[in-house]
Amino acid sequence: MKFGRKATAAVLTIASTFDASNAFVSPTYNTHHAVAFTHSLPKAVPHTSSMLSSTTESKSTETETETETETPKTDDTYSDLTPEFTEAKAKILAFISQSEIPVSPTMLETLQHFINEYFTSCNRASLVEGSIVTAESTLGAMSSVIKYGVQHGLKDPFLFSTSHKALRGIDPEAEDGNEVDYYKFGVDFFKPCMDVEKSPVLGGDNLDKAMEQLENGENVIFLANHQSEADPQVVSVAFEKMGHAVPAAEMVYVAGHKVTTDPLAVPFSMGRNLICIHSKKHINADPDTKSTKMRQNIGAMGDMLKMLASPKGTALWVAPSGGRDRRDVESGDIPIADFDQKTIDMFRLMGNKSKKPTHFYSMSMRTYELCPPPDNVETGVGEQRNVRYGPVGVSISEELVLEGGLESREAFRQLAFDKAEEGYNALLEELDIN
Repeated sequence: MKFGRKATAAVLTIASTFDASNAFVSPTYNTHHAVAFTHSLPKAVPHTSSMLSSTTESKSTETETETETETPKTDDTYSDLTPEFTEAKAKILAFISQSEIPVSPTMLETLQHFINEYFTSCNRASLVEGSIVTAESTLGAMSSVIKYGVQHGLKDPFLFSTSHKALRGIDPEAEDGNEVDYYKFGVDFFKPCMDVEKSPVLGGDNLDKAMEQLENGENVIFLANHQSEADPQVVSVAFEKMGHAVPAAEMVYVAGHKVTTDPLAVPFSMGRNLICIHSKKHINADPDTKSTKMRQNIGAMGDMLKMLASPKGTALWVAPSGGRDRRDVESGDIPIADFDQKTIDMFRLMGNKSKKPTHFYSMSMRTYELCPPPDNVETGVGEQRNVRYGPVGVSISEELVLEGGLESREAFRQLAFDKAEEGYNALLEELDIN
């Protein structure tokens, strides 16, 4: 399926709208260093011997670090755990510190911080009445992240194509022998940190309508604000809660390069259907690969058009802001970032070129507390991962319908943003967030 001149020009401009931070699961790791695990992982996950023995070079000459302005936590912050969780956390920390991992102290500290945060979050979840979260399940989840991150992010880096089909382990022969359900792995990792019972899903009737359109072979594109690295997992949990588990698993996400190159992000991304693009910043970082990346972006848009034009309906999630919402450090508020005109124009163009009915909905997400992003974005590496237990929220707007041609472009963008903001404010009220 080929693009005309106008469509090709639009494809070339879309990269500029996607910030490198448009990565739904992207713990920033320094991949200049190799990781070699010589000790056994904790019992929750089988050990894979000789996990890595060669140095992995960084895939990008320009990476992004987001530095948080909040006061760093001390070890005392993580001391208030139950005995079971204290013991389980000690096992994984001992493995990390005792293994022969030739990485920088900063990288090791980042991973230890992530472990502390995750165990604290899951411990709180385990104390809720009726919770099935245990120290053993938490140990298993974190061990899996480390195992898969090393295996697929460093030892034998998984290569994503411009469009990636989720690896579910259902048909090992078709997945080059894979027997792991990476979709389930990702959901199971983050779901314990969500207070699902208290997590509102608003606009249920609108979601039902969208799913009916999808079932009829039509396309549905969700224009969403983006707050957390775990947003895809939140979408899955919310859709499952409303009885739409299958469409949740089949959703296609538009993703930046970080989620396909970062060692810890890779296994989560392997479980998602993706359209992979390079941001303008990433394209310009290395002049020698610029033309290749631009061709890959065109290829990604071609793959997306094929999806939208296929007999089966396609559900697609994209963040038109190009990155995560950031906290206002003065007020403490977390406003949603504005939607980019060119991004929305591109997806409307793709919908028109598919020759199939394509429906647009705004999706509002309040997921900031689950994995709060740092306040600032700077060049470099070293972001710490934060995890919080608590409710999250998702709201689906009514279908976005606006008559008109080119003159309606700005009006449609504004409508999409206004509906997202309206749903977001409703979530704040539902969650009792002032």
